[in-house]
Amino acid sequence: MKVLIIGANGKIGRILSERLSTSEKYKPTTFIRKEEQRAYFEEIGVPVIIESLESSEEVIGKVVKGFDAIVFTAGSGGKTGFDKTLEIDLDGAVKAIHAAENHQVKRFVMVSAARADDRSYWNQSSIKPYYIAKHYADKELTRSELDYTILRPVRLTDEYEARKVKMTNDPSQLEREIPRTAVAEIIMAVLENEATFRKTIEMSSGEHSISEALKKYIDQN
Repeated sequence: MKVLIIGANGKIGRILSERLSTSEKYKPTTFIRKEEQRAYFEEIGVPVIIESLESSEEVIGKVVKGFDAIVFTAGSGGKTGFDKTLEIDLDGAVKAIHAAENHQVKRFVMVSAARADDRSYWNQSSIKPYYIAKHYADKELTRSELDYTILRPVRLTDEYEARKVKMTNDPSQLEREIPRTAVAEIIMAVLENEATFRKTIEMSSGEHSISEALKKYIDQN
């Protein structure tokens, strides 16, 4: 499976790129924004495409054409203003969704945020525009014809081990944190799992291994 990782230079994207690069099942390619980010991926043997989510939908379409799956884990980051959040997390995601539809890339995995549908929660947050961006990007994906899975993790941590996790439809059941490593491994677990197509999964650290938590979620949905 040829997988394009959009936002590969982020922490989740780097972990996922490393994991996929050692798998016999996947051929990852990274979609990154800057030339100086190239060296890391070349060192681990992953091809690079340098392009920007601020480019036109037509340009992004030329990038995604020919891939079997897209993983969207891009974000503007905490060092930019909310204008960039809207431009990357919302408009960039929407352009990638439309490009995938236009070029028959059916599989699309979106890394979103827990409680992205809970407006009462947004109002308590200092990053309300971030949740608004995630909410409407997710909504556009659910309206598409793509075989999507939306993953909604809680606050991300940098622990090396994935540990145990929880997957649910009810964000009130979630713990406060989840390792980025776990998110990357969950992406791998759902990539070819048709039982996760057109599903939105809220997730955090929890009581089960990734395979156990995913099976429990599928059985309940």
